[in-house]
Amino acid sequence: MARRQARAAGSGRWLPWLGFALLPLAVPPAAAPGGCPSACYCVATPELVQCRYERLEEPPKELPATVQNLSIAGSNLSVLHRAAFAAHPLPDLRLLRLRHDNIQTIEDMALQGLSSLHTLDLSYNPLLSVAAGAFAGAPLLRTLQLNQALLAAPLEEQLALALRNLSLRRLELAGNALLALPAALLPAGLEELDLRNNSLQRLTATELQSLEAPGLRGLRLTLGANPLSCDCALRPFLTWLRATVSRVSDARSLHCAGPPPLRGTTVLRLRLDGLMCAATEGGEPGRLETASYVFFGIVLALIGIVFLMVLYLNRRGIKRWLHNLREACRDQMEGYHYRYEQDADPRRTSTVGTPGL
Repeated sequence: MARRQARAAGSGRWLPWLGFALLPLAVPPAAAPGGCPSACYCVATPELVQCRYERLEEPPKELPATVQNLSIAGSNLSVLHRAAFAAHPLPDLRLLRLRHDNIQTIEDMALQGLSSLHTLDLSYNPLLSVAAGAFAGAPLLRTLQLNQALLAAPLEEQLALALRNLSLRRLELAGNALLALPAALLPAGLEELDLRNNSLQRLTATELQSLEAPGLRGLRLTLGANPLSCDCALRPFLTWLRATVSRVSDARSLHCAGPPPLRGTTVLRLRLDGLMCAATEGGEPGRLETASYVFFGIVLALIGIVFLMVLYLNRRGIKRWLHNLREACRDQMEGYHYRYEQDADPRRTSTVGTPGL
């Protein structure tokens, strides 16, 4: 019994010290200046901040000054106002991801203060309006990702103005249902263009010519998952692809989506003389077939005109021939009429019918 009481008295002396040791774990520390925002969390160090699915309506203002990579996903930012990230200087921020944030409008100088920003990801946002100076606050921007961000409205002209003063090296436009190469969005010096999973059936001769501009000769394309139509209109693209296969990173994996006999065929295995023309609405084959019908109609019209001219120049001979034909028909009819009268005479009939007279 005495031993138990001594043990209990010894353990009681350690309880106050144990409480002091656990106190920091029970009381959350106050947010230090430059620490993680309350709606976000830092991975490993404050240089990487991720804010996911917190339904933010504006970018967090208490970001660490040393942040280099910032990711905000699943929020409702809606509008990126002027100087949206300039509450505190972020001189080291190089990567900014704003995916699935319902961003619809980007105002002038929205990236003001992000002087070191290198990569901007605006994918999966229903963009409706992009101001001409939207990216003016990020002079070192080199990579712009707009995957599935151009489906809500046609923004090619607005984006062309917004990108005119940038020195982009990589532009991603995957999944935007593009029907043609967005030549207006290709600034000189662009090195990589991602056009996967769009609605491109081919690259026309005009579009291929734009890729040979002095500032775009080093541009590399990615064209996978596009419904390429392997008809005669594909010939310029096929010729260009074979000559510059190194400029299309996934050239060897491109396949035909139509017509049915060539569906699934590797594009590089096609033969130029095996690409047949077929009618397609609004496409070059359709225009070729329409031109063929027009040409055929013109030929028929010329033949008709020549025939009428021949008739006109020989009108006298034709009239004489018709007169002779009419006279011949009249003589023939008179002969038939005379025979009919002879056969119908009753005297001749009775004489022929009475023997011996």
